[in-house]
Amino acid sequence: MTYALSAGLQQAIYAHLRADAGLTALLGDALFDAMPTGALPPIYAVLGAEEVLDRSDASGAAARHRFSISVFTSSAGFAAAKELGGAISDALAEPSLTLTRGRLVGIWFERATAQRLDDGGRSISMRFTAHLEDD
Repeated sequence: MTYALSAGLQQAIYAHLRADAGLTALLGDALFDAMPTGALPPIYAVLGAEEVLDRSDASGAAARHRFSISVFTSSAGFAAAKELGGAISDALAEPSLTLTRGRLVGIWFERATAQRLDDGGRSISMRFTAHLEDD
């Protein structure tokens, strides 16, 4: 197992989502790897936590990366957040990612949690699983 594929996977996912026309129409440039300072847009998405598990075998090194992407909106309803969450999920359904190292076997949607926030807004936290093999 190697954790060395993690940074390249994150960079590739970020670039892939930023280049998706459907997401750009809903999100503009409000996809963040690190939260900006100052006022936040009314709807935005954030790359989140990651857990990596060894999936190596006799044929070579491999790892399963579980990662989250969260959507936040100041809207009182879930509609905009769910639309954006669906577009992110669609964009990752069959991505063609260019990694700096390794090979993506696939990405799968695992689960999502939608919730009301104390400030009246809404959030959806989605978890995906990616399987990578090292070259």
